[in-house]
Amino acid sequence: MADAANAHEADGQAQRRAGAPDAGRLRLDTILEGDCLEVLRGLPDASVDLVFADPPYNLQLSGELRRPDDSRVDAVDDAWDRFESFAEYDRFSRAWLGEVRRILKPTGTAWVIGSYHNIFRLGTALQDLGFWVLNDVVWRKANPMPNFRGRRFTNAHETLIWAAREAGARGYTFNYEALKAGNEDVQVRSDWFLPLCTGAERVKDETGGKAHPTQKPEALLHRVLIAASRPGDVVLDPFFGTGTTGVVAKRLGRRFIGIERERAYVEVARARLAETVPYEDGDIAPLPSRREAARVPFAALVERGLLRPGQKLYDPRGDRAARIRADGTISATTRDGSGEIGSIHRVGARVQGLEACNGWTFWHFEDKKKLVPIDMLRQKIRAQMAEA
Repeated sequence: MADAANAHEADGQAQRRAGAPDAGRLRLDTILEGDCLEVLRGLPDASVDLVFADPPYNLQLSGELRRPDDSRVDAVDDAWDRFESFAEYDRFSRAWLGEVRRILKPTGTAWVIGSYHNIFRLGTALQDLGFWVLNDVVWRKANPMPNFRGRRFTNAHETLIWAAREAGARGYTFNYEALKAGNEDVQVRSDWFLPLCTGAERVKDETGGKAHPTQKPEALLHRVLIAASRPGDVVLDPFFGTGTTGVVAKRLGRRFIGIERERAYVEVARARLAETVPYEDGDIAPLPSRREAARVPFAALVERGLLRPGQKLYDPRGDRAARIRADGTISATTRDGSGEIGSIHRVGARVQGLEACNGWTFWHFEDKKKLVPIDMLRQKIRAQMAEA
């Protein structure tokens, strides 16, 4: 695995030294028109936060696809999706994926989408090149195209692979708390139920047909970028098509780079981007993760008068009580009848006979005859700090 990654990197460096265009420069919020590999080789090392790639699927269509009424299905038969063999497709895939790995920051991640025709080959290439797979996500289509011949199951999903640049990568973005909060406080699963791109969102050409045969829905890119990037991050799409990644990135306050070789797609993407209006900064600011939230000691609640010395704290059921002291410690009677003075965490553990306890969620105070977690007061202070 390491040998393959090193060999590809050496080859890429040689080609960049040979005069690849725009080497060392990073142009943001733009579409770079040209061959994917040539443009990627001109981008600087470790310069991109997130890559979303929707490469050719190599569908291997051998003839026209028709419905039962003999009408023709508008399938993907464009030249850019044709490869002479699996070996040729694999060489192409490893070349662009190797460049993606090079331009990703150490904390960056890549998303690659595909169908059963190509996703397994892409997964092998990712791992061989040194990427570390974080998740595979199943996009379950709400409105899939039926199987007209009735010889197979309806193909109702595609797969996304989410991968870090290398094993053991730390610091990559995953907005867990924001995703959970937006999902009614339930963890977001790795199967996403979203519709295909249809209706007004589907970009049409001058004849009224599809401007691009595989335009992805904006909802899919919205979820990817909300999950794995932050405002100001650089998002790159090496197969930009009609610009969906750029449109969603612009709305969400991300910087984008699109690479596209087909002039017709470039023109459509530029028109879409020109009409795209970013959301307000206050509406895209990410929910701070617990790790990032400002530290607020329990004593601060006493100092600010949110809780007072002598006031009692209770467990969630109101069965156990502790008394607040002026220095920010609390006192309580433990299970064995002895007294304990210490932090909200230590005393919380002792009264339960446990080794550890999160005092912020264990201890409650009485407010209007209801028990409320003291963590609510900590959040109030954090909100005031954020406003300041």
